[in-house]
Amino acid sequence: MVFDISRNALDEALSPYLRQHSDNPINWQEWTQEAVDHAKATNKPLLVSVGYSTCHWCHVMAREAFSDKTIADFLNSNFVPIKVDREERPDIDSTMMSYCVKINGSGGWPLNVFLTPNLIPMHAMTYGPIEPKYGMPGFLYILHRIKSHYEQNDSPTNPPIIEFEEPKSTEESSIARQLKASYDKEYGGFGQANKFPSHSSNLFMLYYLEVNPNQDLEKMLVKNLDTMFLSGLHDHIQGGFYRYTVDRKWQIPHFEKMLYDQAMHLWVYSMAYGKFKNENYKMVVENLYRSLEETFSINGLYSSALDADTDHEEGLTYVMSYSELENSLTTDEMDLMAEVYEISEMGNFEGKIHLIRKTSEKLPGLIDLNQKLLDLRHKKPQPFRDEKTLVSWNSLAGIGLIHSFRYLGDKKYLNRALLILDTILDKHFSEDKLWRSYYEGKVHGGQYLHDHASFLLFLTYLYEEYQYPKDSNYSKFRGLLENSIASIEQFRIEKNDGWLESNSTDFHQVPAQSFDHPIPSSVSLARFSLARANALLDLDYLTDTEFASAHNYDFYNVASMFERGLFHIITNPKQLTWKELPMNSIQKLGKSTSDCYKGSCRPI
Repeated sequence: MVFDISRNALDEALSPYLRQHSDNPINWQEWTQEAVDHAKATNKPLLVSVGYSTCHWCHVMAREAFSDKTIADFLNSNFVPIKVDREERPDIDSTMMSYCVKINGSGGWPLNVFLTPNLIPMHAMTYGPIEPKYGMPGFLYILHRIKSHYEQNDSPTNPPIIEFEEPKSTEESSIARQLKASYDKEYGGFGQANKFPSHSSNLFMLYYLEVNPNQDLEKMLVKNLDTMFLSGLHDHIQGGFYRYTVDRKWQIPHFEKMLYDQAMHLWVYSMAYGKFKNENYKMVVENLYRSLEETFSINGLYSSALDADTDHEEGLTYVMSYSELENSLTTDEMDLMAEVYEISEMGNFEGKIHLIRKTSEKLPGLIDLNQKLLDLRHKKPQPFRDEKTLVSWNSLAGIGLIHSFRYLGDKKYLNRALLILDTILDKHFSEDKLWRSYYEGKVHGGQYLHDHASFLLFLTYLYEEYQYPKDSNYSKFRGLLENSIASIEQFRIEKNDGWLESNSTDFHQVPAQSFDHPIPSSVSLARFSLARANALLDLDYLTDTEFASAHNYDFYNVASMFERGLFHIITNPKQLTWKELPMNSIQKLGKSTSDCYKGSCRPI
């Protein structure tokens, strides 16, 4: 692509998100060295606007401020405007978000950061309206202020070094207490505002309860699982989960569906079914899988996300009016609706009904009723689907599927995980590199720690299933495992045993994050995947790694559990059934049978 600042260049972008902005009157550019060099040559500040294709407020700002001719003319004359897909450039996104949170106390998307030509951040904000509203000034006013500030202040000459904070160490004995302190006793989940599913916290509790049974932790975990299953976070008709709810009570969701959420829910609910034998958890997994196959599946992998909006209206595909139900259902079906779901003529979302379950009972006729509701949904316009595929999110989905196989026993889940692996190898590997993103027959997005670590972790779980020499895949998986261990080392910072998120050359080096929300961080995944891989290959994996503060670093703590010997390393000439073993177990091939745990090994 030839750099041309006189036009909007996003029509040539591979990213579906960037293409959504290709008809803006703003001369958007992708993040390239040419764009940065142009800013330096013309002494113009940059507006780096970060978002993703299924972001509701990104769509709103695209329709409003970014489609306004006056704003566009001012931006084109006085700034170098750059659009970034956060899902393709996590290094740029995490750096910009770190700055935004640092100066504002919070962040979100769209994320708009103003930089000097030397890439020094001057200001950061999220959504900005055309005219003042919601207590925010108009976007054009902000642009004038930024331009004036830049012209009146000497610009620093060196780009900032942004370092992510290391997790604070904590004693193992305090982790349960810390989780309880941030837990919402009334409604479940963590925090007192909008509710995100705490995947890493739920996983940690599942593993940790195997080591230290704790009645309070178990009650918290079960309430989390039951609440998410019954709540408005869950798509009761088609399966799967929305991204989060806008309220503390888990009632009204932000309607986008992200692949990473589906992947982590698969992992959590599969293990939870294995532990508690709750048939509702099994149903969640089965419906999740159906949802993935019906709405996310694309050429062997899963697409990235489904939009919250349909035809510029949030939740349009998923909500229904009371009269719509009355006109479509029989009297008996309406009675069953009222028995199972919270419904009323007034509705609970802008005059319409979003389904929330009142009971977990499997009432007669419910399956047929839900199918009828799904048939009605299929007649409506459907949300936009971001069809790019990402290595890390698909690897997490593969891990979730392997756990579904282990605890539900259906081999279709394992076969689907194998298909994900084969498709990643076919589509995401090029020039001996693992590329983050694939779309319309092309790899792009660069190489990132999160992808390499997720992929290595995915391989370790597959290797456990196929490590026995009698299996024809044994040599294939061992070779992949060894190559992936070597490949991940390119992101390590030797001097302090830290990690870089990216090896890209068009942006400064970005330390990888340890913060485990909404999904496990790059650092946590790297540690856990390497420890598991080393254990499987009879290499050293035990360390004195400390635990970190609970809730924000709970997958980090899962890795710490493993490295401190709190997982059972089961050695056996033949594979044991996973249902026979503790949740915190790993199996490896060996001539004799033993269980190594907490620093000692014993025959079994």
